[in-house]
Amino acid sequence: MNPGLSPGGQGSARLGASRLTWFHQGLGRSLVQLTLVVLVLVASPLGAQAAEAEAVFAGGCFWCLEHDLAQVKGVLEAVSGYSGGQLANPSYKQVSAGGTGHQEAVRVRFDDSRVSYATLLRAYWRNVDALDGGGQFCDRGPSYRPVIFTAGDSQASQARTSLQQAALELKRSPAEIKVELKPLSRFWPAEAYHQNYAATNKVSYTYYRWACGRDQRLDQLWGKRARSSRP
Repeated sequence: MNPGLSPGGQGSARLGASRLTWFHQGLGRSLVQLTLVVLVLVASPLGAQAAEAEAVFAGGCFWCLEHDLAQVKGVLEAVSGYSGGQLANPSYKQVSAGGTGHQEAVRVRFDDSRVSYATLLRAYWRNVDALDGGGQFCDRGPSYRPVIFTAGDSQASQARTSLQQAALELKRSPAEIKVELKPLSRFWPAEAYHQNYAATNKVSYTYYRWACGRDQRLDQLWGKRARSSRP
């Protein structure tokens, strides 16, 4: 008897076909799942990079401003450096001596899905003396002037809006606000020993900040909003 025509043979054939169908279906599902995993792994780094943005601010001593802006949630990195002048790759000695056109500045790299540029602007204003254009706190001269360096039309527009808001908070006219808004040309990182100075030189940093009167003036000017980024 032909096994394929017997009841047992037909059952075996049906069972074999069923297993083959199940195998193909399972393989199909596995391939779909694997494809999704690969897409997620590939897309995730790109998405993370797309969420990163940068902002550059000058507000007196870059040790202090770097430390203060690094505390804002969503900030990935704060780097001390120089911006605003024409001299390429300036040194601290050159900028401090004057004549370079540069200000001590801080470049902030941030995740704009976690913190907005507008929030960083608020944090900046509450960490500077917005009424002093001749320097900041005990540090005097052009290299310590407060400046918001803007990259593109969006940052420039938001910076102008933030200046108006700062004037309202301080109950001053916009003309009395001495923070300059200036297009960013280039940011030059400062020497390595300036980076993360507040953490690596805690005692001297803490004394300098106190002696310079930075926090005393911020409290006087901004009250409970001093050093904060809340609306």
